[in-house]
Amino acid sequence: MAEYPIALTALEVPPRAQASSYPPDLAAKIGGREKRVLGDRFGLRNFGVNLTRLPPGAASALRHAHGAQDEFVYVLQGHPVLLTDAGETPLAPGMCAGFRAGTGDAHRLENRNAEDVLYLEIGDRSPGDSVVYPDDDLAAMLGPDGKWRYSRKDGTPL
Repeated sequence: MAEYPIALTALEVPPRAQASSYPPDLAAKIGGREKRVLGDRFGLRNFGVNLTRLPPGAASALRHAHGAQDEFVYVLQGHPVLLTDAGETPLAPGMCAGFRAGTGDAHRLENRNAEDVLYLEIGDRSPGDSVVYPDDDLAAMLGPDGKWRYSRKDGTPL
């Protein structure tokens, strides 16, 4: 059985080596996003927790909606803009937002300011999840191995 820490300092966890698993032609759209994968460090299996930093001009993700996975964000630092199907909502430290699975309401955070944004991102790990990206030619399915499989909207694999 693997040993996991009891506690750690989140900012001391190294950022994920690969900034994004998006195809290269779309990965540039998130800018310099940096994720520290915290949940995996404790061996969590039912949900994931990331500490995410968005430098000026960066975005959390392509605007997306999960079919089976709930998501939640809590802003620690900075002033991101939340983009959803309803429009733009400015956020500030202490604010949070949740995204219920299956609604089709696509979302993303953008940092349009000169200071970094830092937030916690929590999501479950529902098997068989799928993701739609209304603004981009991309679709995703979560494989049985826990890895995302990307394709174009017409089904062409990437």
